[in-house]
Amino acid sequence: MKRKQLLKNFQKNHPHQNQTPAYIQRLQADRAAFNHYPEVKFLLNHALMADQLLQAGHLPQDIPNLTLPEDIQDRLYQRVNERFAMGDPNGDQEWDRISNLLPQVDKDLRSFRDYLEDHYGMWAYISSSFTQQLAKYLDGKPALEVMAGNGYITKGLRDQKANVIGTDSLEWQRENETGKHQVTPIEKLSALDAYEKYKDQVDYIIMSWSPDGVPVDDELLTAIRNDGNLVQLIVIGEKDGATNSPAFWQHAEFVDDPGIKKLNQYLPHFDLIDDRVYLVK
Repeated sequence: MKRKQLLKNFQKNHPHQNQTPAYIQRLQADRAAFNHYPEVKFLLNHALMADQLLQAGHLPQDIPNLTLPEDIQDRLYQRVNERFAMGDPNGDQEWDRISNLLPQVDKDLRSFRDYLEDHYGMWAYISSSFTQQLAKYLDGKPALEVMAGNGYITKGLRDQKANVIGTDSLEWQRENETGKHQVTPIEKLSALDAYEKYKDQVDYIIMSWSPDGVPVDDELLTAIRNDGNLVQLIVIGEKDGATNSPAFWQHAEFVDDPGIKKLNQYLPHFDLIDDRVYLVK
């Protein structure tokens, strides 16, 4: 009975571990179907490894662009010709098989961000190497993360022994099941309330993937400026794109900083969203 109760409690506290999500099953099937084609298998392996690490409670590794090359059909055709003799009907069957599967594989790879958002509540792709470099950039100075979501950045920084406070309003938990699976403790505070509470205790504020069109980012920037606060604002987002409000991008003044440029080398871009790290004043 005790063993059954322990198993029940584990499944309750680790709902993602009960069964393999349908999306991951598709990626696994894709990998098996393209086992002889390293151009495709390489990308699928990276996506599956990222999922395994997140499933285990770790930050994922760096990841390449998951878009299939434009000449992928030419490459695969060459691979088929290398595997089968000219005129071998098995080669024709193999070409037909992978040609028919390729559009689905392309769609599955392009859906990786949607899966991370829906399953893990991870909006910006935060790798362990990125948070390691971010911790070096902070150089021991205290930082506040606002709108931390499930806390991937805060967790990565804490893993590096950085001095960071993670906060989020957590209002989105009511609408999204993934919001109930924080990877590190996050204090329930709105961005403005967190700033007011901790503004005299930190040197940096980190704001990642502020919601598209919601003006809280601009309100935070205004509050910092009105206070004449010397706190530095690190922003991760896609300028005039998928994140933040138009007012924020219009009012933001970007600081040219070598450390930020280096940080951007560690921010993975695996799809068409071009998010970057900015230092804003």
